[in-house]
Amino acid sequence: MSKAAIMLAALAATLTPASPALAAERRSVEEAQIAQCVRQAARGHDWLEKTLRGLRAQEAGWLGAEVANTNGTHDLGPLQINTSWIPKISRLVGRPQGQVRYWLRFDPCFNAEVARWIFLSGLAATGDYWKAVGAYHSPTAWRQRAYAAKVAGHMRRLYGVDIFER
Repeated sequence: MSKAAIMLAALAATLTPASPALAAERRSVEEAQIAQCVRQAARGHDWLEKTLRGLRAQEAGWLGAEVANTNGTHDLGPLQINTSWIPKISRLVGRPQGQVRYWLRFDPCFNAEVARWIFLSGLAATGDYWKAVGAYHSPTAWRQRAYAAKVAGHMRRLYGVDIFER
């Protein structure tokens, strides 16, 4: 076997996908990390933690996620923060846009904190919980309503049908 063939075989061995068990273990560790970050972002407010978990269930992102949208933007990380937010977040945190984009994709706590900020900004602007849930997804009213209904479904699945009862 030639030296080049040996090198290619060694390279191929490093590129071989991890076993399903290892991949599942990695996903489990990442999910636990994301859950801890959501808990931290809620700052002890049960209703906010449940809301962020509902958003997370709907968005279904992952560490490193960068999902293209039809309008040219991308959704980043576990809570799928839209890249249209990057310039504003960059100004708020005083960091370059490229660094903010990287953090949104790969830092689950930064991603959860931004999701918290987006949701609470929507709540402050609208004064309405479900409008704020919808505004997390879209500025368009009919999309907001459809999205809020999906998040409500996830929250019922996660916390029981009486989650919204007082």
